[in-house]
Order: sequence, then C-alpha cells, then structure tokens
Amino acid sequence: MAKLAPTSIKYVIKAEMKAKGVVEKPDVIGAVFGQTEGLLGSELNLRDLQETGRIGRVEVNVKSRNGESEGEIIIPSSLDSAETALIAATLETIERVGPCNAKIQVRSVEDTRSDKRKYVVDKAKEILKGLVESGVPDADNLSEEIKEAVRAHEITSYHGLPCGPNMLDSEELIIVEGRADIINLLRHGIRNTIAIEGASVPEAVKFISKEKETIAFMDGDRGGQLNLKGLLETADIDFIAFAPEGKEVEELTKKEIFKALREKTPSGQWKPGKRGSSPRRGPKPDDRDRDRKRRGNERPQMRPEKPMLRGPPPRTPRLRTEQKETYKKILSDLVGTRAACIYDSKEQLLGKVPVTELMNTLRTIDNPNTIIFDGKVDQNLNGVAADKGVKYLIGMEKEDIRSPVAILCKKDLE
Repeated sequence: MAKLAPTSIKYVIKAEMKAKGVVEKPDVIGAVFGQTEGLLGSELNLRDLQETGRIGRVEVNVKSRNGESEGEIIIPSSLDSAETALIAATLETIERVGPCNAKIQVRSVEDTRSDKRKYVVDKAKEILKGLVESGVPDADNLSEEIKEAVRAHEITSYHGLPCGPNMLDSEELIIVEGRADIINLLRHGIRNTIAIEGASVPEAVKFISKEKETIAFMDGDRGGQLNLKGLLETADIDFIAFAPEGKEVEELTKKEIFKALREKTPSGQWKPGKRGSSPRRGPKPDDRDRDRKRRGNERPQMRPEKPMLRGPPPRTPRLRTEQKETYKKILSDLVGTRAACIYDSKEQLLGKVPVTELMNTLRTIDNPNTIIFDGKVDQNLNGVAADKGVKYLIGMEKEDIRSPVAILCKKDLE
C-alpha cells in the first residue's frame, strides 16, 4: 500500500465519529473503506486511491467511556478540491462501526497550502524585520551618506581647527564647539564656521575673532555655557546664540538652526542663566532702550538680528511688461512641482532641477542670470545667488532680505 508523501498533501479531511458501544481503531478503518466502496465509482474508490498514493494513511483516534465511543478520523489527500470534498462527504454515509450504530460528521477540510502560505508570510515578515533592524540602507539613505561624505570633505582647516569652506572669505563668523556642529551647519547651507574643539579657546580663534563679526553658537546645556564663558573672556564675540535647551548644535534641524540665529543676543546684553535653566535669548524692548542710553554713542544702532544680512535694502525691480508676463507664466507652471528653472542672460534655459538640489547646482553652473522656482527665497539661497552673479531670484514667497540680487515673489508679478 502506497504512502502519501507529506510534500504532496494538498488537503486534510477531519471528521468526528460517535458510536453507541465500544469500538476500536480497526473497526473504524474497516467501516471507512467498506461502507464507501463503490459509492463514487471505481475512480474514487478509497482503496484504489490509497494504493496509487492519492489518498494517504487513514489515521483514527478512538476513546471509549461509559459504554460509548468517540474519536477523530484524519485522511490526507492529494486529489483536487472537488474530489476531496466528495471523499469527505461519503464519510457521513457511514451508519455502523463494527457491531454498533454510529454517526460520522465532517468537521473540516483544511487546505495545507494555506498553512504554508501563512508560514511563508510570517517568515518573510520576520526576515524583513531583521533587515530593517540591521540597518540595511535604502536608496535615500545611501544618497544621504554620499552627501554627508561630500560635506565632510568640504570641511577645511584653519591652524589645525576644522572650519567651513567660506570661513576666510566671509565677513561674519559662526563659532561652534565641534566638528559635528560644522557638518550639520554645512548640511543646511551655512559655510562660514569654525570649531574651538575643546574647553580651552585656541589662539587662532582669539586672533580671527578680532577681524570678523562673530556669533558664538553654543549647545543648549551647561557645557555650552561654560564654553561660552571661556570665549567671552578671551575672544571678541559680538553675538551669542544657543541651541534649544537640552539639545546640541549637531542635532538641530534647519528650522531650529535659523530660529536660534535669528534670536541671537548681543554679547554685552547676555547674562548666564541659573544652573539647569536656558540662557537668556535676548533683551526686552525696554531693556534695549535703557542699554542705548547707558552706552551713549558707543553703538548708536544695533546690528541686524538676522545673520549675514548685508547689502542694499530690499527692492522690487521694474520689469518690462513682456518680461513680467514671461516670469509670471513660468512661475505659474512650476506651482506644486518643487522644481527650479535656471536661465542665462538671453533667457535660455540652462537647466531644471529639484528645489532640494538648487543650491548645489547653482554653485557648479556658469553665468546664471535668472532663477525661478517653486519655493521661498531665503538668506542661504540669496547668498549663493549673489556669489554667482544672479540678477533675478524669483520664488513663490520671499524673506525680507537686503541683497544686490533682485528678489521677487508671486505677488510682485501680479
């Protein structure tokens, strides 16, 4: 008698048997084969199917109690679903088991492949979870790693101290605590930085702080206040900015960085906070008035609150009607695309790039004249555009920026 290989089993028939008397396993098996023989014709005869390996070994579990018997019948099948259902249905035609009256009821016909599919899905989830936890990088992460490596490569050195690539060229200097702070500021377009790299203030920082307008940008913890105290005692610091309380500069988002720099405090007005409290961010309006009176003519006007705010006041340039309509149409077509178009002085398109790549592209392109993009004109983009000699910088919105570049937004073209 052939035995059905486990790998070929498609379905498993499970039925319950109840008999009015004491019966044993051979009685049940005999009833199954004897009382179903010929019921469905020779093609679906259980004995023949078992001999050819299409029906597996009939398993029977029987228990007797109080003069009655009950048990379970299990029949594996490699037939198709319709034939298996017919075999299952014939079991319920059995009326006697051995010498006793009996009743057999099919409880279920299970598809073993569904169990295998469930196992496959569960195993796949487990494997995927392992991949995620092991930190397998996706395309975005790989791209970010490459950009991070480029930013790290951009870091230069000044007397052995890490600094941003524009540190020497810029009139303003942001002093931070470590190399990781410089990398994070580079990530968000701030390139005029230098790190003190330790608790003591290097001689190079003391020297260069006398030549530039300086902003000390410290971590929002006690260590940041202690480092600031050393800077104020040994270097010429004009403004002070802090990361939010409990955070370090290296972990700040772009929004947090620029908010901290906007809220910078003139060094003469900063007072150390109490232990565990955040430093004072800036003077109240009446404090400013009293400070002006106290200092007299030493500094008749405070320096601008925004970093790197230089050049002529903002202006809305006069455009030819044809030129204005052209810019308006291009800007309208860009709505929702998060893209930027770069044109030369002859209004020829030099390239169209995602807004996220605009500043990097602008640094590498020759003779850009006009930039129109789906976004807000900010100080970082303005700085790069001014360095490249851009004449028109047009976005959906704009910040209040003093710049030699003509900056326009959507409402300026109405």
